Amino acid sequence: MAIRINLLAEALADEDLRRRDPVKRAIIVGTLLVAIVLVWFSSIWLETLLANKKLGTLDAEIHTRTTEYATVLANQKKSTDMQKRLESLQKLSAARLLQGNLMEAFQKVYTPNVQVTRVRVDQSYISRSGSPGVTNKFGVVPGKPGMSTEHIQILIDAKDLSTNPGDQVNHYKDALMAQPFFKASLDRTNGVRLSNLSAPQTSLDSKPFVVFTLECNFSDLTR
Repeated sequence: MAIRINLLAEALADEDLRRRDPVKRAIIVGTLLVAIVLVWFSSIWLETLLANKKLGTLDAEIHTRTTEYATVLANQKKSTDMQKRLESLQKLSAARLLQGNLMEAFQKVYTPNVQVTRVRVDQSYISRSGSPGVTNKFGVVPGKPGMSTEHIQILIDAKDLSTNPGDQVNHYKDALMAQPFFKASLDRTNGVRLSNLSAPQTSLDSKPFVVFTLECNFSDLTR
């Protein structure tokens, strides 16, 4: 019977042992795990980049919308302010003193032997600026519109040519206060006041007279 001797058996055994070496297996497994982690990290990083890009797009769109909203609010505020000013001007136009109405009212005031020589109208306005609306943690506090107070004073210079100069002054004053236009416009407490009464004088035709001045104060109008 022939005897076979394998001279490579020892080398094959060493090779097989190396293949079965647990350290090598651990290295291979670790390498595979590292590769898997790298792949997973790369996917997460890519998703993060895409998410950040989308977030940037949304932020830009939100900023654009916010700017447009602020512009709309500013335009709306300007429109509201202009509307309020227009309404104030319309009220002022409707309630202003019309010289024609004033002259017509004077023609209807008559007292015998009283002659009006001059009429002076003084109109003054006191304006107060408004305040804008304020937004606080409780909400919006509306602002106050600007206001204007109109004061009208009329000075009437006249002559009393009656037989006893001065007697008709109060009669003319009463007639003035009773006229509908003046009655509706004059101040309730200090409507008509005698501000001047001269001493008796004599005209060129030797007729005596006195010169007097009535001060008419209209009720102040605030708009």
